[in-house]
Amino acid sequence: MTSSDAILARLMQLHPKVIDLSLDRMHRILAALGDPQRRIPPVIHIAGTNGKGSTQAMIRAGLESAGKRVHAYTSPHLAQFHERIRLAGELIAEPDLAAALEECEAANGGAPITFFEITTAAAFLAFSRIPADYTLLEVGLGGRLDATNVIDDPALTVITPISIDHTQYLGETLAEIAGEKAGILKRRVPCIVGPQEPVAREAIEQKAERLFAPLRIARQDWDSRREGDSLIYQDEHGLMDLPLPVLPGPHQIVNAGTAIAALRELGFGRIEARAAVIEAEWPARMQRLTRGPLVEAAGACELWLDGGHNPAGGEAVAATLSAMARKPTHLVCGMLNTKDVAGYMRPLAGVAQSLTAVAIPGEPNTLPAEDTAAAAASVGLAAGTAPDALAAVQRLAVDQPGARILICGSLYLAGQVLRQNG
Repeated sequence: MTSSDAILARLMQLHPKVIDLSLDRMHRILAALGDPQRRIPPVIHIAGTNGKGSTQAMIRAGLESAGKRVHAYTSPHLAQFHERIRLAGELIAEPDLAAALEECEAANGGAPITFFEITTAAAFLAFSRIPADYTLLEVGLGGRLDATNVIDDPALTVITPISIDHTQYLGETLAEIAGEKAGILKRRVPCIVGPQEPVAREAIEQKAERLFAPLRIARQDWDSRREGDSLIYQDEHGLMDLPLPVLPGPHQIVNAGTAIAALRELGFGRIEARAAVIEAEWPARMQRLTRGPLVEAAGACELWLDGGHNPAGGEAVAATLSAMARKPTHLVCGMLNTKDVAGYMRPLAGVAQSLTAVAIPGEPNTLPAEDTAAAAASVGLAAGTAPDALAAVQRLAVDQPGARILICGSLYLAGQVLRQNG
């Protein structure tokens, strides 16, 4: 166990709830640290239900192509915690992470604080100590009361498509959830708005009007679409004919457009837009695995990995599979008990031949494999169970040689798979 692992384990014990949305504890610890969030490079703050990570990755690729040094904060991590904090383009080094965590632990003094809050404070501390040109800050959950929402004057805010998710924390309706996401809007700070349902767009517009925040709205002020083998982006400055995004899936056309709109708002042009779509890297988003023990176990089968976990994520995966070369597709799926499991699976029933359910190792909120299989059967998917992902892949390799296997349903499962696969 590394030094940071030991500290992180201690920090997990500081609050009885994993999620407890509030800004009071953040303001307290940040004040004790000297308010490092006021000394970080200009912030691009990103909220939304789906596409936040992919959009952030594309914005980062565009900025870095212009020679800019970029900090980035995202969650959750997949294989190791260090993935959450990127300093001037590089994952935070172990000594720097351990030092920041120890300083935050000391400043907190044992007071109740959630794991996400205190680790977000550590990210701000690390960002404040390394020079950079921009800070990309991804919301953890919601927006209004998220631990990242302590930035008073971001350079830009971004809201990706909003859908129903985390209703126990954000509200039962799309309007309520959109209102929480719109909580990142700041007075007179422009916001890039991805495609939204009318009720979500209205909630964002109402919040923006009160704050005099200029909106750049998809399909009104800018648009992105696929034409043949090109991505077409258009706004008031003109039209760009670009390569298709390297991140697979029709939904990445929207994410690319959102990222390009953000880059344009920051004053960048075609060169940075092109880099955004062809140089972005974002694991576990329809990622094809090409080496490692799980790939060997798959034999002649293609092996893919995706971390989508809500109904909109299921629709995105289904659309991606539909656009790929025709091949029998079999799912290996593990999900958390906090998710709309049937809602996620329903779009997949038309594109997959079977689903093998697994529990997510080490996750207290994992849905038992039997329950996941029952949800799959309820939407018309032929379903069974396996002890783990490796066993599921091995069985499918024997029973369905040459098929496509997609491991899906949770970023936590995706992280387990990436660690297991080296």
